[in-house]
Amino acid sequence: MHIKDVLATVGEEFQAVDKLIHEQLESRVPLVEKIADYIVSSGGKRIRPLLVLLTAKAFDRCNDDAVKLATVIEFLHTATLLHDDVVDTSDMRRGNLTANAKWGNAPSVLVGDFLYSRAFEMMVELASLPVMKILSGATCVIAEGEVLQLTNVKNPDTTEAQYMEVIHGKTAMLFEASTHSAASLLELNDQQRLALKEYGKELGMAFQLVDDVLDYEGDAEEMGKNVGDDLAEGKPTLPLIHAMANASEEDSQVIRNAIRKGGLDDMDNVLRIVKQCGSLDYTRQQAQACRDRAQAHLDIVPASAARDALVALANIAVERTT
Repeated sequence: MHIKDVLATVGEEFQAVDKLIHEQLESRVPLVEKIADYIVSSGGKRIRPLLVLLTAKAFDRCNDDAVKLATVIEFLHTATLLHDDVVDTSDMRRGNLTANAKWGNAPSVLVGDFLYSRAFEMMVELASLPVMKILSGATCVIAEGEVLQLTNVKNPDTTEAQYMEVIHGKTAMLFEASTHSAASLLELNDQQRLALKEYGKELGMAFQLVDDVLDYEGDAEEMGKNVGDDLAEGKPTLPLIHAMANASEEDSQVIRNAIRKGGLDDMDNVLRIVKQCGSLDYTRQQAQACRDRAQAHLDIVPASAARDALVALANIAVERTT
């Protein structure tokens, strides 16, 4: 199943989310509307709101509230992107200039704040305390994950366990919150809520692990971002952590030095070592293990086209090249 087939499962509802997104971007300050519209219209996959819709569809309750929750999730995600690009001093995302590259850091941060605030306004309209508890908690974990990642930058002693904690916070947490909050909105039983929560978590982990592989073997034009960004920023991702643990002492030192100083001067050497050590394959294997666990959690979901789409989405996350 292709991503287009997954989207077709909730095609009408996905269009309703897109419509609501643009309605909720309205602001009395033109620059707020301009920047917010630019970032949400820049070609993202919108996997997280898709998870909300598919979860609701799997239980035959993909109604207006589900559409509103999906929009909330997309606004939370977009806010984190605006803030991340400022923190990472990124200038390219999804093949376009980042908002901070076009308008500067201050407007990007403030529009990110606006989107967070608008998301919580809409969340209140859902009148579901369990959903509010999940999403407010998730935003805290996401912020902590970003700060934890900052503390690990240019630190070659970062462990695999620390790396996994970072990617759970910065990426997997919003995937997890998407399916968990949808299950709570539907008032599913505790077993179903836990299964869907864990599905989202494992899917998010797989998604980020593959992202970290693509940073070393992706195509910049196809991906819409610069290959080697993680190394340039001195981020010790799993391919580097695995390579340092399995390379010769000399090669391990090459990677340690590259992480400490950042930049891409040693990119060719680092890439050679990472490939020699099978570190990209190892990282993909970890992603596949997350995928398998995610799909196993769907056994509790009734058979339907939406459930098939959730299964397929986990495969797509691991097999993608962008």
